[in-house]
Amino acid sequence: MKVKQAFVQLAGVSLLKPLKGVDPNLISNLETFFTLDYPKYEILLCIQDQDDPAVDVCKKLLGKYPNVDARLFIGGKKVGINPKINNLMPGYEGAKYGLVWICDSGIRVKPDTLMDLTNQMTEKVGLVHGLPYVADRQGFAATLEQVYFGTSHPRSYISANVTGIKCVTGMSCLMRKDVLDQAGGLVAFAQYIAEDYFMAKAIADRGWKFSMATQVALQNSGSYSIGQFQSRMIRWTKLRINMLPATVLEPVSECFLASLIIGWAAHHVFRWDMMVFFMCHCLAWFISDYIQLTGVQGGALCFSKLDFAVAWFIRESMAVQIFLSALWDPTISWRTGRYRLRCGGTAEEILDV
Repeated sequence: MKVKQAFVQLAGVSLLKPLKGVDPNLISNLETFFTLDYPKYEILLCIQDQDDPAVDVCKKLLGKYPNVDARLFIGGKKVGINPKINNLMPGYEGAKYGLVWICDSGIRVKPDTLMDLTNQMTEKVGLVHGLPYVADRQGFAATLEQVYFGTSHPRSYISANVTGIKCVTGMSCLMRKDVLDQAGGLVAFAQYIAEDYFMAKAIADRGWKFSMATQVALQNSGSYSIGQFQSRMIRWTKLRINMLPATVLEPVSECFLASLIIGWAAHHVFRWDMMVFFMCHCLAWFISDYIQLTGVQGGALCFSKLDFAVAWFIRESMAVQIFLSALWDPTISWRTGRYRLRCGGTAEEILDV
C-alpha cells in the first residue's frame, strides 16, 4: 500500500519527441514510449513538415494506444537557427507538467526507464541525463558505433561527471521546466546548434546539480554506416572546438598519440625502448577498453573479440583524422541545413543563393 501511494505521488513528465523522417526502427523505438510503466506522463510528438512520413507512423501509434496521453504537433515554430528547437517549440509551449524529457527519435527505452530518470531527480537536481550507448545491431558499422560508445566516449563522459565537470548529451535529458523558463525557455537556445550543452550550462549556472540515470540512453537507429558515424564524430568535434577552445588538446587523450608521447618521455627519462613501451601501453589500453565495454553492455557482446579488435583499431586510427577534418572546415551539415559556426557556440545558417 505504501509503495502504491509513493507511485501515485511521482511528478508528471512531458516527453518532447522531435521526429524527422522514418528509418526501419522508428516505429518499434517510438512504441516503447507508449508502454512506459509510469502513472503520469504525456507524449508530445513534434514533426516539422506535414508531408513527413513520420506523421503516418505517429498516427498509427496514436490509434493503437488511445488511452495514452499523447498529442501530435506538426509545423514547428521558427525561433532561431536550430531545427530541433524550432521543431519542439509547439510541444514545449503545450507541455502541462513541471518536468520535461527531451529524447531523440532513435532512442529505445525499457518500461521502467522514466521511473529511473525521475528517481534521480531529487531536491537539488535540475537535470538527469543518460550515458549514450548503442543497442545490439547487425553489421560492422553497428559494431564500430558500439565500440566507440562503450570505450572512448564513456571514458571521457563518466570521468567528467565524476570530477564535477558538466558533460551532457541531449539524447535523453529530464529537466525542470521552470528552470528552463527562468533561462528564457527553449527560445533562448535556438541560436546554438549544440543546444544541449547550453541548456545544461544554464541549469548549472542557476545552482542546480546534475545526476546520471542508472540506465543508458540506448540508441537504436535503423539507418547507420561507417560514413554516417564519421560525419557525426566530425560534427561533434567541430561543435566542441567552437564551444570549448581547450578541445584542441583532445587528440593527446587518444590511445595512439598518448602512447607515443608517453613512450617518448619514458625513452628520454628512463632510457626504455620507445616502441616496446608504445606497444605495451596500447595493449594495456586495448584490454582496459574491452573490460569497460563489457561493463557498459551489462552482458554478453553480440560480436566476437576479433570484431572488437578490428573495430577498436579502426576507431582509434580515425581519431586524429576526424580532429583534423573538424579543424579544416568550420561549417557543419545537420538535418537539411548547413551552418557556419562561430566562436562561443553560436551559428548562422548558410543559405543557398
